[in-house]
Amino acid sequence: MNAVQLIETGLTDYQQIWALQKALFEEVSVERNRNYFILTEHRPVITIGKNGSLKNLLADPALLKSQAIDLVKIDRGGDITYHGPGQIVGYPILNLSLFREDAGWYLRSLEDMIINSLKDFDIQAGRLVDLTGVWTGQNKICAIGIKITRWVTMHGFALNVSPSLEHFRFIIPCGISDKGVTSILEETGNIPPKNDVITSLCTSFKRIFNVKLEKYKTS
Repeated sequence: MNAVQLIETGLTDYQQIWALQKALFEEVSVERNRNYFILTEHRPVITIGKNGSLKNLLADPALLKSQAIDLVKIDRGGDITYHGPGQIVGYPILNLSLFREDAGWYLRSLEDMIINSLKDFDIQAGRLVDLTGVWTGQNKICAIGIKITRWVTMHGFALNVSPSLEHFRFIIPCGISDKGVTSILEETGNIPPKNDVITSLCTSFKRIFNVKLEKYKTS
């Protein structure tokens, strides 16, 4: 059973965690027996993946600035998405050579992890054909965008617990114009305690990936 170091950061700027991801990615790429799982929450930011299009950004930079929303172009797959308070974001930095060298399997495993976790909050979620992420009906509740190089993963998922859904109106989420966005709050009328969501995600992560999670200790 592989060990994964769990890093919980609380509320952070996106650039700070992206820098941490890149540092851990380089470490795992060299020290092939290392794995990490970052759980965080970002201050408002819109990110555009390497295949993303500015056509899916519906707000001009001045409006974003007035709303204190950053705009960052990054190197993950996928198109455009929003991160903000009330969203739990997870970044597994895994050496898939220790698991399974299969990008499709990895994506489906992330989706399974979220689907199983949402059951803890009485939400029946699933997949839509040819679309990445986790959905309730025609609405996305969790976006997924990853990067895999030399079988080491970066980026990950963003689970909507209780973010401002108004901010998603500044974009066409993931470039999909005929689908909506939802959250645990929207689906249930309640905001579960953040620690309950994190505990549920960690339990599901351990089960789906068959790992043991260890709290990361700084030296």
